[in-house]
Amino acid sequence: MRRLLTDYGIICLAGVLYAIALKYFVLPSKVILTGTEGIATSLSYYFESYWVFIALYVVFQIGLLTFAFAHVSRVFARRSLVVVITVVVSLLVLPELRFAQPEPQNERIILVLFGGLLAGVAKALAFKHRGSTGDEDILGAYFAAKYLKPVGSIAIIAAVGSTAFGLLMDLVKNGEFESVVNTLMYTCIYIFASTETLNNLYRKFKITMLAIITRQPEAIGTTINTTSPHRTYTIHQGTGGRSGESFDIVRTIITHEELPQIIAAIKNADPDSFYYYHDIEGISSRYHIAPIG
Repeated sequence: MRRLLTDYGIICLAGVLYAIALKYFVLPSKVILTGTEGIATSLSYYFESYWVFIALYVVFQIGLLTFAFAHVSRVFARRSLVVVITVVVSLLVLPELRFAQPEPQNERIILVLFGGLLAGVAKALAFKHRGSTGDEDILGAYFAAKYLKPVGSIAIIAAVGSTAFGLLMDLVKNGEFESVVNTLMYTCIYIFASTETLNNLYRKFKITMLAIITRQPEAIGTTINTTSPHRTYTIHQGTGGRSGESFDIVRTIITHEELPQIIAAIKNADPDSFYYYHDIEGISSRYHIAPIG
Protein backbone atom coordinates (compact mmCIF):
# COMPACT_ATOMS: atom_id res chain seq x y z
CA MET A 1 0.00 0.00 0.00
CA ARG A 2 2.83 2.39 0.89
CA ARG A 3 4.56 1.63 -2.44
CA LEU A 4 1.34 2.37 -4.32
CA LEU A 5 0.86 5.70 -2.54
CA THR A 6 4.49 6.61 -3.24
CA ASP A 7 4.10 5.78 -6.93
CA TYR A 8 0.96 7.90 -7.27
CA GLY A 9 2.54 10.72 -5.30
CA ILE A 10 5.50 10.80 -7.66
CA ILE A 11 3.43 10.62 -10.84
CA CYS A 12 1.32 13.52 -9.53
CA LEU A 13 4.58 15.41 -8.95
CA ALA A 14 5.55 14.57 -12.54
CA GLY A 15 2.27 16.09 -13.71
CA VAL A 16 2.87 19.29 -11.74
CA LEU A 17 6.43 19.59 -13.08
CA TYR A 18 5.25 19.08 -16.65
CA ALA A 19 2.53 21.72 -16.22
CA ILE A 20 5.13 24.15 -14.82
CA ALA A 21 7.38 23.47 -17.80
CA LEU A 22 4.50 24.14 -20.20
CA LYS A 23 2.97 27.20 -18.56
CA TYR A 24 6.07 29.12 -17.52
CA PHE A 25 8.73 28.09 -20.04
CA VAL A 26 7.52 26.25 -23.16
CA LEU A 27 4.34 28.12 -24.08
CA PRO A 28 5.78 31.62 -23.43
CA SER A 29 8.75 30.80 -25.68
CA LYS A 30 6.31 29.69 -28.42
CA VAL A 31 8.15 26.52 -29.39
CA ILE A 32 6.21 23.68 -30.99
CA LEU A 33 5.69 20.61 -28.83
CA THR A 34 5.82 17.07 -30.18
CA GLY A 35 2.88 14.92 -31.25
CA THR A 36 -0.68 16.11 -30.77
CA GLU A 37 0.56 18.62 -28.19
CA GLY A 38 2.36 20.28 -31.08
CA ILE A 39 -0.90 20.68 -32.97
CA ALA A 40 -2.55 22.09 -29.84
CA THR A 41 0.25 24.60 -29.22
CA SER A 42 0.36 25.65 -32.89
CA LEU A 43 -3.35 26.43 -32.94
CA SER A 44 -3.16 28.20 -29.59
CA TYR A 45 -0.35 30.42 -30.95
CA TYR A 46 -2.35 31.08 -34.10
CA PHE A 47 -5.50 32.10 -32.21
CA GLU A 48 -3.47 33.60 -29.35
CA SER A 49 -5.55 31.66 -26.83
CA TYR A 50 -4.27 29.67 -23.85
CA TRP A 51 -7.68 27.98 -23.59
CA VAL A 52 -7.44 26.59 -27.10
CA PHE A 53 -4.34 24.68 -26.02
CA ILE A 54 -6.00 23.27 -22.89
CA ALA A 55 -9.17 22.23 -24.75
CA LEU A 56 -7.29 20.51 -27.57
CA TYR A 57 -4.84 18.95 -25.11
CA VAL A 58 -7.74 17.29 -23.25
CA VAL A 59 -9.40 16.05 -26.44
CA PHE A 60 -6.19 14.54 -27.85
CA GLN A 61 -5.25 12.88 -24.55
CA ILE A 62 -8.61 11.14 -24.30
CA GLY A 63 -7.95 9.41 -27.62
CA LEU A 64 -4.37 8.47 -26.73
CA LEU A 65 -5.31 7.19 -23.27
CA THR A 66 -7.91 4.97 -24.91
CA PHE A 67 -5.13 3.59 -27.13
CA ALA A 68 -3.00 3.00 -24.02
CA PHE A 69 -5.78 1.00 -22.33
CA ALA A 70 -6.15 -1.17 -25.42
CA HIS A 71 -2.54 -1.65 -26.54
CA VAL A 72 -0.07 -0.93 -23.71
CA SER A 73 -1.46 -1.89 -20.28
CA ARG A 74 -4.24 -0.86 -17.94
CA VAL A 75 -1.82 0.07 -15.16
CA PHE A 76 0.13 2.29 -17.53
CA ALA A 77 -3.06 3.87 -18.88
CA ARG A 78 -4.50 4.54 -15.41
CA ARG A 79 -1.31 6.16 -14.19
CA SER A 80 -0.98 8.18 -17.38
CA LEU A 81 -4.56 9.36 -16.83
CA VAL A 82 -3.62 10.56 -13.33
CA VAL A 83 -0.67 12.49 -14.77
CA VAL A 84 -2.78 14.07 -17.51
CA ILE A 85 -5.48 15.12 -15.02
CA THR A 86 -2.77 16.62 -12.79
CA VAL A 87 -1.33 18.52 -15.77
CA VAL A 88 -4.73 19.96 -16.73
CA VAL A 89 -5.64 20.96 -13.16
CA SER A 90 -2.20 22.52 -12.63
CA LEU A 91 -2.44 24.48 -15.88
CA LEU A 92 -5.76 25.89 -14.65
CA VAL A 93 -4.74 26.78 -11.08
CA LEU A 94 -1.08 27.79 -11.34
CA PRO A 95 -0.73 31.57 -10.95
CA GLU A 96 0.38 33.80 -13.77
CA LEU A 97 4.12 34.37 -13.36
CA ARG A 98 6.87 35.51 -15.68
CA PHE A 99 10.40 34.28 -15.07
CA ALA A 100 12.07 35.67 -18.19
CA GLN A 101 11.38 37.71 -21.29
CA PRO A 102 10.47 35.35 -24.16
CA GLU A 103 11.63 37.64 -26.96
CA PRO A 104 14.59 36.24 -28.97
CA GLN A 105 16.81 39.18 -28.07
CA ASN A 106 16.26 38.55 -24.35
CA GLU A 107 16.05 35.17 -22.53
CA ARG A 108 14.07 32.97 -24.91
CA ILE A 109 16.90 30.42 -25.11
CA ILE A 110 16.88 30.09 -21.30
CA LEU A 111 13.13 29.44 -21.31
CA VAL A 112 13.50 26.82 -24.03
CA LEU A 113 16.42 24.97 -22.42
CA PHE A 114 15.05 24.98 -18.89
CA GLY A 115 11.59 24.04 -20.12
CA GLY A 116 13.08 21.13 -22.07
CA LEU A 117 15.06 19.91 -19.05
CA LEU A 118 12.06 20.18 -16.74
CA ALA A 119 9.78 18.41 -19.22
CA GLY A 120 12.34 15.61 -19.64
CA VAL A 121 12.58 15.13 -15.86
CA ALA A 122 8.78 15.02 -15.55
CA LYS A 123 8.52 12.42 -18.33
CA ALA A 124 11.25 10.27 -16.76
CA LEU A 125 9.58 10.38 -13.32
CA ALA A 126 6.28 9.29 -14.83
CA PHE A 127 7.89 6.45 -16.83
CA LYS A 128 9.89 5.19 -13.85
CA HIS A 129 6.65 4.77 -11.93
CA ARG A 130 4.82 3.03 -14.77
CA GLY A 131 2.96 6.00 -16.18
CA SER A 132 3.55 8.80 -18.69
CA THR A 133 2.74 12.45 -19.38
CA GLY A 134 0.50 11.29 -22.21
CA ASP A 135 0.66 12.23 -25.88
CA GLU A 136 3.72 10.88 -27.75
CA ASP A 137 4.94 9.21 -24.55
CA ILE A 138 2.08 6.73 -24.89
CA LEU A 139 3.14 5.92 -28.43
CA GLY A 140 6.75 5.91 -27.21
CA ALA A 141 5.92 3.22 -24.64
CA TYR A 142 4.17 1.13 -27.29
CA PHE A 143 6.83 1.36 -29.99
CA ALA A 144 9.77 1.18 -27.56
CA ALA A 145 8.55 -2.23 -26.39
CA LYS A 146 7.92 -3.32 -29.98
CA TYR A 147 11.23 -2.17 -31.49
CA LEU A 148 13.44 -2.01 -28.35
CA LYS A 149 14.31 1.65 -28.82
CA PRO A 150 14.60 4.35 -26.11
CA VAL A 151 11.24 6.00 -25.50
CA GLY A 152 12.65 9.46 -26.24
CA SER A 153 13.46 8.45 -29.80
CA ILE A 154 9.75 8.25 -30.59
CA ALA A 155 9.38 11.92 -29.65
CA ILE A 156 11.73 12.89 -32.45
CA ILE A 157 9.63 10.98 -34.99
CA ALA A 158 6.41 12.45 -33.57
CA ALA A 159 7.94 15.92 -33.76
CA VAL A 160 8.31 15.83 -37.54
CA GLY A 161 4.61 16.11 -38.32
CA SER A 162 3.72 18.49 -35.48
CA THR A 163 6.66 20.77 -36.25
CA ALA A 164 5.74 20.95 -39.93
CA PHE A 165 2.16 21.83 -38.99
CA GLY A 166 3.30 24.44 -36.49
CA LEU A 167 5.68 26.07 -38.95
CA LEU A 168 2.92 26.25 -41.55
CA MET A 169 0.61 27.97 -39.05
CA ASP A 170 3.42 30.38 -38.15
CA LEU A 171 3.95 31.23 -41.83
CA VAL A 172 0.21 31.75 -42.38
CA LYS A 173 -0.09 33.98 -39.32
CA ASN A 174 3.07 36.09 -39.68
CA GLY A 175 3.90 35.69 -43.35
CA GLU A 176 7.61 35.90 -42.51
CA PHE A 177 10.06 33.19 -43.47
CA GLU A 178 12.54 34.49 -40.87
CA SER A 179 9.97 33.89 -38.12
CA VAL A 180 9.47 30.31 -39.29
CA VAL A 181 13.21 29.58 -39.22
CA ASN A 182 13.51 31.16 -35.79
CA THR A 183 10.70 28.99 -34.42
CA LEU A 184 12.25 25.89 -36.00
CA MET A 185 15.62 26.54 -34.33
CA TYR A 186 14.16 26.99 -30.86
CA THR A 187 11.85 24.01 -31.32
CA CYS A 188 14.80 21.77 -32.22
CA ILE A 189 16.64 22.93 -29.09
CA TYR A 190 13.61 22.11 -26.93
CA ILE A 191 13.13 18.68 -28.48
CA PHE A 192 16.82 17.82 -28.07
CA ALA A 193 16.91 18.98 -24.42
CA SER A 194 13.75 17.12 -23.38
CA THR A 195 14.57 13.94 -25.32
CA GLU A 196 18.15 13.65 -24.08
CA THR A 197 17.06 14.31 -20.50
CA LEU A 198 14.39 11.59 -20.74
CA ASN A 199 16.71 9.03 -22.34
CA ASN A 200 19.46 9.65 -19.79
CA LEU A 201 17.16 9.39 -16.77
CA TYR A 202 14.91 6.57 -17.98
CA ARG A 203 16.94 3.58 -19.18
CA LYS A 204 14.49 0.71 -19.40
CA PHE A 205 15.12 0.31 -23.13
CA LYS A 206 18.88 0.96 -23.08
CA ILE A 207 20.67 -2.36 -23.37
CA THR A 208 24.14 -3.28 -22.14
CA MET A 209 26.47 -6.27 -22.21
CA LEU A 210 27.79 -7.18 -18.75
CA ALA A 211 30.91 -9.38 -18.57
CA ILE A 212 32.12 -10.91 -15.29
CA ILE A 213 35.57 -12.50 -14.96
CA THR A 214 35.32 -15.03 -12.15
CA ARG A 215 36.41 -18.40 -10.78
CA GLN A 216 32.87 -19.11 -9.59
CA PRO A 217 30.80 -19.16 -12.80
CA GLU A 218 28.02 -21.31 -11.35
CA ALA A 219 27.48 -18.91 -8.45
CA ILE A 220 27.48 -15.92 -10.80
CA GLY A 221 25.04 -17.62 -13.16
CA THR A 222 22.70 -18.47 -10.30
CA THR A 223 22.89 -14.88 -9.10
CA ILE A 224 21.92 -13.55 -12.53
CA ASN A 225 18.95 -15.93 -12.78
CA THR A 226 17.82 -15.10 -9.25
CA THR A 227 18.07 -11.34 -9.69
CA SER A 228 16.50 -11.29 -13.17
CA PRO A 229 14.69 -14.60 -13.76
CA HIS A 230 13.99 -13.84 -17.43
CA ARG A 231 17.70 -13.35 -18.25
CA THR A 232 20.23 -15.97 -19.32
CA TYR A 233 24.01 -15.94 -19.71
CA THR A 234 26.94 -17.58 -21.47
CA ILE A 235 30.21 -18.90 -20.01
CA HIS A 236 33.57 -18.76 -21.80
CA GLN A 237 36.93 -20.00 -20.61
CA GLY A 238 39.93 -17.70 -20.52
CA THR A 239 43.60 -17.72 -19.52
CA GLY A 240 45.45 -14.89 -17.85
CA GLY A 241 48.18 -13.41 -20.04
CA ARG A 242 50.59 -12.79 -17.14
CA SER A 243 49.61 -15.47 -14.63
CA GLY A 244 48.62 -18.25 -17.02
CA GLU A 245 45.80 -19.10 -14.64
CA SER A 246 42.43 -20.25 -15.91
CA PHE A 247 39.23 -18.35 -15.24
CA ASP A 248 35.73 -18.03 -16.67
CA ILE A 249 33.99 -15.12 -18.34
CA VAL A 250 30.24 -14.92 -17.74
CA ARG A 251 28.35 -12.64 -20.12
CA THR A 252 24.75 -11.49 -19.95
CA ILE A 253 22.67 -8.92 -21.85
CA ILE A 254 20.54 -6.75 -19.58
CA THR A 255 18.93 -3.32 -19.51
CA HIS A 256 20.41 -0.32 -17.73
CA GLU A 257 17.41 -0.50 -15.41
CA GLU A 258 18.50 -3.98 -14.26
CA LEU A 259 22.23 -3.20 -14.13
CA PRO A 260 22.59 -1.78 -10.57
CA GLN A 261 20.72 -4.68 -8.91
CA ILE A 262 22.68 -7.34 -10.80
CA ILE A 263 26.05 -5.73 -10.08
CA ALA A 264 25.22 -5.50 -6.37
CA ALA A 265 24.20 -9.18 -6.32
CA ILE A 266 27.38 -10.22 -8.17
CA LYS A 267 29.56 -8.38 -5.64
CA ASN A 268 27.86 -10.31 -2.86
CA ALA A 269 28.18 -13.65 -4.66
CA ASP A 270 31.86 -13.26 -5.61
CA PRO A 271 33.65 -10.23 -4.11
CA ASP A 272 36.84 -11.16 -6.00
CA SER A 273 35.24 -11.07 -9.44
CA PHE A 274 36.06 -8.41 -12.03
CA TYR A 275 33.32 -7.00 -14.23
CA TYR A 276 32.79 -4.44 -16.97
CA TYR A 277 29.89 -3.44 -19.22
CA HIS A 278 29.22 -1.51 -22.41
CA ASP A 279 26.13 -0.42 -24.35
CA ILE A 280 25.08 -2.45 -27.37
CA GLU A 281 22.86 -1.71 -30.37
CA GLY A 282 20.92 -3.74 -32.89
CA ILE A 283 19.65 -6.46 -30.59
CA SER A 284 17.21 -9.09 -31.90
CA SER A 285 13.51 -8.35 -31.52
CA ARG A 286 13.22 -11.65 -29.64
CA TYR A 287 14.97 -10.05 -26.67
CA HIS A 288 12.51 -9.71 -23.79
CA ILE A 289 11.81 -6.45 -21.99
CA ALA A 290 8.84 -6.36 -19.65
CA PRO A 291 6.13 -3.90 -20.81
CA ILE A 292 5.78 -0.61 -18.96
CA GLY A 293 3.14 -1.08 -16.31
